[in-house]
Amino acid sequence: MSNSELACVYAALILADDDVAITSEKLTTIMKAAGVDFEPYWPGLFAKALESCDLKSLITNVGSGVGAAPAAGAPAAAGDGGAAPAAAKEEAKKEEEEEEEDDDMGFGLFD
Repeated sequence: MSNSELACVYAALILADDDVAITSEKLTTIMKAAGVDFEPYWPGLFAKALESCDLKSLITNVGSGVGAAPAAGAPAAAGDGGAAPAAAKEEAKKEEEEEEEDDDMGFGLFD
């Protein structure tokens, strides 16, 4: 990743953190204030790519994908009475116990 791209990423994160709309002008202003040399097309590309995206939700949902357990704050599916989060917690607990058993038998990764 080039310095121009990295500067755009950081500038976009700064704007998103302050709940400011991400525009090419604002990205350019932040990068100039930081003294970054960049190709003039990068801010426009990043602004265009992020215009229909909620950057904060994108960052907080990085680990969730197809088939992933719902996030801790996600509402339960209609009609399940909260059984899905409880089942996910139980599954995670079982996996953790299995990992501990492997470590106890000398099959740990760093043994």
